[in-house]
Amino acid sequence: MQNETKNASDDLEPLVDAAGTTHEAVAAGEARIVSLVPSLTELLCDLGLAPQLVGRTGFCIHPREVVRSIPKVGGTKDVRLDRLRELAPTHVVLNIDENTRDTAQALVDVVPHVIVTHPCAPEDNAALYSLFGGIFGREQEAARLSSGLADALTEAASLRVRVEEERVLYLIWREPWMTVSHQTYIASMLERVGWICLPDVHEPRYPSFEWDAEWLTDVQRVFLSSEPYRFRERHLGEVSSLSGRPASLINGEMVSWYGSRAIAGLRYLTALRAELAGLPATVPALPRV
Repeated sequence: MQNETKNASDDLEPLVDAAGTTHEAVAAGEARIVSLVPSLTELLCDLGLAPQLVGRTGFCIHPREVVRSIPKVGGTKDVRLDRLRELAPTHVVLNIDENTRDTAQALVDVVPHVIVTHPCAPEDNAALYSLFGGIFGREQEAARLSSGLADALTEAASLRVRVEEERVLYLIWREPWMTVSHQTYIASMLERVGWICLPDVHEPRYPSFEWDAEWLTDVQRVFLSSEPYRFRERHLGEVSSLSGRPASLINGEMVSWYGSRAIAGLRYLTALRAELAGLPATVPALPRV
């Protein structure tokens, strides 16, 4: 009878990226991948796809020993399209926030498959794992990461009910002083352990501010991130004096990197939240900076 034969792939969810583009699954060994996003480079390696990575940006530094031998194609916002073209990739992965629209548009004429990502919250990483796992034939590895993410989210939620919400200022730059808005992935990560970012704005995403701003009176704690500006111990006294609040260094990679790093990042924040609240840590603490 007609139409009774059904392929196994018919039951699979379509592989749709953040730009709404549907992608076909390919055998991992047949893909030549360039990653223009540090977090995604790390994720691709954790999915077992390092042998298929033929290009990266200079900011793609993890895992260090693996990426060292992968050619660079410039930065996240100044991609060398000529160099990228020489590498003959079948796929390029990028991110709406970290790469420019001009780069994305130029890549359409250079590369057969452009995969666009845009995780806005830690939960979004599960879909990211599935997308890459489905496209590049790494479904089992993606499922393993999704399980780890679910566990880390559960651990964070378990801690959050044991602590009171705390309003925080998360510093990312100095001269001018800059922080993050509620629309950012960073703010979403912090919120999972009960740290609420101020100011309470959605735009701009990374606002600058002066220390006499009225909303600063509601801040209870200040974090100095290790990236993009590398705050160090010597800045703590300055910030404590300016803010009149407790100030701590925080590992920016653990808070802002998505992909597979989100799992370690959530556990890092859970341990740090417990430590600063004077509670026993439910997961091992990780390096702050």
